[in-house]
Amino acid sequence: MKMNSNVENLPPHILRLVYKEVAALAADPPEGIKVYPSEEDITELHTAIEGPEGTPFAGGVFRMRLVLGKDFPAVPPKGYFLTKIFHPNVGHKGEICVNVLKRDWKAELGIRHVLLTIKCLLIHPNPESALNEEAGRLLLEDYAEYESRARLLTEIHAMGPSGALQDPNDGPQPKKHAGDPMKRAGPSAAPVPAALGNGANAASTTSNSNSSTNNIAGKKKADKKRALRRL
Repeated sequence: MKMNSNVENLPPHILRLVYKEVAALAADPPEGIKVYPSEEDITELHTAIEGPEGTPFAGGVFRMRLVLGKDFPAVPPKGYFLTKIFHPNVGHKGEICVNVLKRDWKAELGIRHVLLTIKCLLIHPNPESALNEEAGRLLLEDYAEYESRARLLTEIHAMGPSGALQDPNDGPQPKKHAGDPMKRAGPSAAPVPAALGNGANAASTTSNSNSSTNNIAGKKKADKKRALRRL
């Protein structure tokens, strides 16, 4: 168990509630959100959120983690984006500023509500409580520039092979032999040098055969000339 885990600090009945909600989230997550429970520390929840359509984040997948403190659920969890994002309410270290994680928090809201609220924040940023002041200013004064910057970071950090939402049960893929063509082709494949050698032998045989034919034709011509001289 990690040294900074809060599992030991939470009462057993709270832990049971957290386990139950996390299991339900993993089995039936909100649309566009994947939940990756940790068997080692249930108080740190990793998630992935699809960028909503119609926003500069569309097409991207944003990794995030929620940390449940020792006073949860009386105190809201803390949220952090692990994927770099240009957003007024996300600080440079990934910290998230949203009212539901502050003054609007209620113990009965639960983790699902937090995830949905953070996804909604990607659709409706709040420049009034900006952690990224530059993003907040651009959102108010020059939306085209804000959209361009947000889109650029999405393309750089949130898209690509690692961006797709994966099933939490998906395991690592088997390794492929990249450097050995014999292992890729399988044991029954003929070695490349031998194949080239057979081609060279075939060419040599054809050449010898042609040379032999030419010698026979030349000999017949010489015999014919000698016979004509005798006449």
